[in-house]
Amino acid sequence: MEKTVYIWGNPGRFANYRRWAASAGGRAVFGAKSEGQAALWDALLLPGGGDLEPWRYGRENTASRSLEPERDEAELRLLQDFTAAGKPVLGVCRGLQVINVFFGGTLVQDIPGHAAWSEGDRLHGTRAAPSPLRPLLGEGLAVNSAHHQAADRLGAGLRAVQWAEDGVAEALCHARLPVWAVQWHPERLGDPGPGRRLMGAFLALAR
Repeated sequence: MEKTVYIWGNPGRFANYRRWAASAGGRAVFGAKSEGQAALWDALLLPGGGDLEPWRYGRENTASRSLEPERDEAELRLLQDFTAAGKPVLGVCRGLQVINVFFGGTLVQDIPGHAAWSEGDRLHGTRAAPSPLRPLLGEGLAVNSAHHQAADRLGAGLRAVQWAEDGVAEALCHARLPVWAVQWHPERLGDPGPGRRLMGAFLALAR
C-alpha cells in the first residue's frame, strides 16, 4: 500500500522531495493546512529552506536570514499533531533545525565551512554512531552540505547519531518517537542509494 508523506508548502518549490518520496514507493502530498493533517496522511516531512526566527529558541537575531515566520508556525503545529499521533517525522536541513527547536533545543546561527559553493552543494565526510540510521547510511558517508546554521543544544529526547568532521551534528534521532532528521540533502545527493534507503526505511515506520 502506498504511503503518503505530507509537506507544508507549494509543490513547485519542493519537486526534489516529490521525486525522492516516489523513488522509495511513497507519495508526497503538499498543502497549506497545518491542522488535522496527521489524521489524513501517514508521515510528515520537513524540507529545507530559510532560517527559523531566533526568538523561537530564546535568542536575538545575530545572523539569521531568509526568515519564514508563517512556515515556522505551520511546521511547529504540524510537528505537534504528528508526534502526538505517533506518526513518523523526517526533517531535512532546515527540517532538522525545526525539529530540534520543537523539542526545546537551540541553534548556532552561523557556522563556517558548511554553506554551498557558488557551483553547488559542498561535500564532506561524516562519522556515525550506532543508531537506526547507520545501517542505511554507513559509517563514513560523504554528504552534501548547503547550510549555515546547525543544532546547538539538543532538544529533549534527541540524540546526535552522525557528525561532520568538525563536530557539527549531521543526523538526529528521537529516543522514543519515530522522528529522524538529517542536516544534509538526501533528495539531491549524487549517489541516490543512501537517500533511497533512508526514505524507504522512513516510510516503513508508518503504520
